[in-house]
Amino acid sequence: MTPRAADRARYDRATARLDAPLAVVDLDAFDANADDLVRRAGGKPIRVASKSLRCRALLERVLARPGFAGVMSFTLEESLWLARSGFDDVLLAYPSADRAGFAELTADAELARSVTVVVDDAAQLDLIEAARGNGREVVRVCLELDTSLRLLGGRIRIGALRSPLRGPAEVAELARSVARRPGFRLVGLMAYEGHVAGVGDAVAGRPVRSRAVRLMQSVARRELAERRAAVVAAVRAVAPDLEFVNGGGTGSVQYTAAEDAVTEVAAGSGLYVPRLFDDYTSFSGRPAALFAQPVVRRPGVGVVTVLGGGYPASGAAGRDRLPVPYLPEGLRYDPMEGPGEVQTPLLGAAADDLLIGDKVWFRHAKAGELCERFDRLHLVEGDRVTAAVPTYRGEGRTFL
Repeated sequence: MTPRAADRARYDRATARLDAPLAVVDLDAFDANADDLVRRAGGKPIRVASKSLRCRALLERVLARPGFAGVMSFTLEESLWLARSGFDDVLLAYPSADRAGFAELTADAELARSVTVVVDDAAQLDLIEAARGNGREVVRVCLELDTSLRLLGGRIRIGALRSPLRGPAEVAELARSVARRPGFRLVGLMAYEGHVAGVGDAVAGRPVRSRAVRLMQSVARRELAERRAAVVAAVRAVAPDLEFVNGGGTGSVQYTAAEDAVTEVAAGSGLYVPRLFDDYTSFSGRPAALFAQPVVRRPGVGVVTVLGGGYPASGAAGRDRLPVPYLPEGLRYDPMEGPGEVQTPLLGAAADDLLIGDKVWFRHAKAGELCERFDRLHLVEGDRVTAAVPTYRGEGRTFL
């Protein structure tokens, strides 16, 4: 029996009394992935990206482990909810225009102590100030640095379109703008190098592209390390008590943690290890989050149909954004239909061994987005479900 076949047998036994569709998290794999992230971080704390988990119980589980500290959130509403739930170090990693949320933040001392907001433009500070109303609490601010690699005098840009702040002078100028404003305090700097952390460098069947990605990432890491160090020095000249410098992501933890200027790294997807993280040379993890769909039809030889399953992930549309049939091994989509809204045909010899009601296990392309499809996660230990915990959706929280 292959390791994957053994996992299928475990998951089928664990969920034998549960009807699909359902989602599971294998806690043995989840904990092993957490240990690997800590090893790669080399002693620097890991801030957990909540968008990759979208489950309070699992956020609490990983933050109880040595090596993890703080949450990186994705909306202001979520940040306030987490702070009220007992998470006392929440970094909102995306600028917000939630005026009602800022009014709450600035009117509550405990929220103001627990939540830090990211800005990259003085206009965002203006919006926060205008939203205060009667709120007088000091807002904790983190600046975001553009990490993109620019070549040929800037004519080629590789990296996400995020912050407009690139060099030491412009970041320091915004830092001074924060320092001059009553009611704001600069506490952090962050930089997410998605073109390094979020792009696989060992894509199966594409050796030339993979070599090109590795070369690009090597150049990008060196360029960013030098620029980030200069930016941090310039910001610390304005704010000597800067509390943290955050960087990285699951795919670049060990490289970012090695930079002296960085005090903490961010990661989250590496706990679930969705399919987009199969194509890396820098690390390998164990798939921990899966979902199962039931077989509902057997249209012919070598084909079964499961209920639903069309759960594409965000990003530029392509096959890599689709879930993959994972267990049993050897199933593939019908190229004429793909994963469907209400049914998904699957082809392959393994289909002939499946019966009506059997489960087919899939892996989602991206981590936390799976939780937007399910109200709860069944936690598997060995071959037993030991708990069922609500996702954000299961708690009635759909932030985006």
